[in-house]
Amino acid sequence: MLMQKEREEIVEYGKQMSAAGLCKGTSGNISIYDPETGYMAISPSGIGYFETEPKDVVVMDLDGNTIEGERKPSSEYGLHIVMYQCKPEARAVVHTHSAFCTAYAALNRPIKAVHYVIGGSGAAEIPVAPYRTFGTPELAESVKETLAKSDAKAVLLQNHGLVTCGPKLAKAFSLAVNMEFCAEIQYRAECIGTPCILTDEQMAEAMLRFKSYGQTAKPEEGKDGMGY
Repeated sequence: MLMQKEREEIVEYGKQMSAAGLCKGTSGNISIYDPETGYMAISPSGIGYFETEPKDVVVMDLDGNTIEGERKPSSEYGLHIVMYQCKPEARAVVHTHSAFCTAYAALNRPIKAVHYVIGGSGAAEIPVAPYRTFGTPELAESVKETLAKSDAKAVLLQNHGLVTCGPKLAKAFSLAVNMEFCAEIQYRAECIGTPCILTDEQMAEAMLRFKSYGQTAKPEEGKDGMGY
């Protein structure tokens, strides 16, 4: 079975994504990209995460062709493809419908630097890609155009959800969790008053410190701003 390890990892993180409340029902999707083969393993369409097995995960190329798998791939495979094309360093993509991120997406408002952990995205603001129907080339193009104007490894999808990427699935998933945390803090702060937004200088210092954060971070992991 092609990309067996990656398929098993997608199954495991699908369960974690559902258990963490980042998605409801069968919404959301996950992929892993192998640059050596040019193949992407992606979660299947419409199957519950706790019912998904490695054999259900579909292997595709970045032209959208199915290479191996009996299931229909996630309808958002085009969104995943464009993330890998726009972020060549990415090896995994996570798409969620987490509540607070989706609330800001519905408001067409970016997530701001209300907490320094937003720096894990590589930017001080998470932009919003203009609304397009889910699972369409138009949505992928909207994300592509948004990423062209931002260094962020995360994008809100207007009236839809969040998409993140990382050098491995654990990082992309962690970024999705942390962006939901930032969105919740922003929401709660705005309910009380006007939140203080960290300055570009403060965020630059925080992102620099991310490079040496943790016990086992390697120098090359820190370079992507996600080695925390």
